[in-house]
Amino acid sequence: MLRSFLIYLSKAAWAQKMVTSWKFAWRTASRFVAGTKIDDAIRAIRELNAKGINVTLDHLGEHTSKPEEASEATTEILNTLDEIEKSDVRANVSIKLTQIGLGLDENLCAQNLERILARAKEQNNFIRIDMEDTPYTDKTINLYCQMRKKGYDNVGMVLQSYLYRTEADARKLLADNTPIRLVKGAYQEPPEKAFPKKHDVDANYDLLTKIIMDASLAAGARKVGADGRFPPIAAIGTHDVNRIEFAKQYAQKINLPKDAWEIQMLFGIRRDLQDQLVKDGYMVRVYVPFGTHWYPYFMRRLAERPANVWFFVSNFFKG
Repeated sequence: MLRSFLIYLSKAAWAQKMVTSWKFAWRTASRFVAGTKIDDAIRAIRELNAKGINVTLDHLGEHTSKPEEASEATTEILNTLDEIEKSDVRANVSIKLTQIGLGLDENLCAQNLERILARAKEQNNFIRIDMEDTPYTDKTINLYCQMRKKGYDNVGMVLQSYLYRTEADARKLLADNTPIRLVKGAYQEPPEKAFPKKHDVDANYDLLTKIIMDASLAAGARKVGADGRFPPIAAIGTHDVNRIEFAKQYAQKINLPKDAWEIQMLFGIRRDLQDQLVKDGYMVRVYVPFGTHWYPYFMRRLAERPANVWFFVSNFFKG
């Protein structure tokens, strides 16, 4: 019930206007968001890189309502790539397609996406396409495949284990050696499209982990690039220690080297676990979001864990 309400709030314009006017809201959100400017993000990346952690950087934004906004968002992502190149940090970039026009016009989105991929290719960098809610699943995969057919091999996908369809999507994408970040999913989906029970989502997550790792091994177990930009095929995006332990044990069982798969985690969450995994020789990449459009992302983080809600409430009473 609470999760559904928070996800509803993440899309409610009235709630966004109200919450973002509260000074304490940003104080809480800054636990999960590196800052509002690119300089803040680069500083956070340097700190993570110094600890042996690679980064995927996200200039926050989604669901633009005008072509001009989609074009502006595209320019901001291009600038983000330029700053990574100039700063020589170990980072690639994640994007949401609704940010660059998917909800407006697929052709417009395709044009903006190709601009981003072309710039990244010039700079020998990688773009990860985030998966959003199910109205956009087919469109997102179709645009990804369209870009691959155009010769862009510097792009990968995110898949969500709570969807029934994801096993079929994974097998299709892995046939083309698609780099996949596997996550559980953070949107509210109907029971005819997604597993309603957590234990089923977890079981599917473990199954998909096996499928992705098997495909990575069959493709030659590509390792993380020395500059930290290009990820391997298999990326396990979770803070769930049981899912991580399953992945570690399965990788060991099939002899998939530690540097041929990644554990991806969110900025500001389980920093202790991130550090321990690096110490144990695993490849860790942290998803670092930044920008002024932090509200929807922040609300989904609250929806994921009740402890995050209490952290938010405690800040409310601190003023």
